[in-house]
Amino acid sequence: MPFSIIIPARYASTRLPGKPLQDIAGKPMIQHVYERAMESGAEQVIIATDDQRIKKAAEGFGADVCITADTHRSGTERLAEVIDTRNISDKQIVINLQGDEPLLPPRCLQQVAVALEDDTESAVATLCTTMKSVDEIFDPHAVKVVRDHQQRALYFTRAPVPWDREHFTHNPQLTPEQLSVYRRHIGLYAYRAGFVKKYIELPVTDLEKIESLEQLRVMWHGFKIVVLEAEEVPGPGVDTADDLEQVRMLMS
Repeated sequence: MPFSIIIPARYASTRLPGKPLQDIAGKPMIQHVYERAMESGAEQVIIATDDQRIKKAAEGFGADVCITADTHRSGTERLAEVIDTRNISDKQIVINLQGDEPLLPPRCLQQVAVALEDDTESAVATLCTTMKSVDEIFDPHAVKVVRDHQQRALYFTRAPVPWDREHFTHNPQLTPEQLSVYRRHIGLYAYRAGFVKKYIELPVTDLEKIESLEQLRVMWHGFKIVVLEAEEVPGPGVDTADDLEQVRMLMS
């Protein structure tokens, strides 16, 4: 099944400037991400950036690079520009792979593409995995997702949802069986290219601003998101210098 992957890569990260070019095991991080994308079998992999330093590095390891505007507020807006610039068909499945995910398995990329192909009623496909601890449930950096019986998202949040009234009020400890209810969202998205262009025209919503989660805009406006259990759990992404050191250790 044909699909494209676009990797948004921004140099001016607030918490870790120059993040895509940080060295991991002798390669810039963006190269590891690109290699995972190429291993997925995608028919097209494009790095989207507004920075000439990233462009030069990416072209150095043979990547296809699309220079975009520096005014985009999100990676999805950057995707939309690439879709327009490259005349990607509205029906083509396009995966948004963050440029700070060097340990994301190629199988996950294949999985979201197939999920969207199979679910004609959903506008977006993404993944989740079971949470491992109560600390993770209460961590605002770990985004929680609640799904219905068709594996479609009911809500995404940084809060500990669902709230276990009995246990969290008196004794915030859960058995493995109780933990199995909680799902952590994996920030990987597949869209049809035509929907990406539609998405950036949708008004920003209050929920999206409060939670700082742009996928809530999709749901607010009535579109469906299918969320499958990841067949292979990704390693950690890189948001901070501490994350970078952890990933370097794992990949050394």
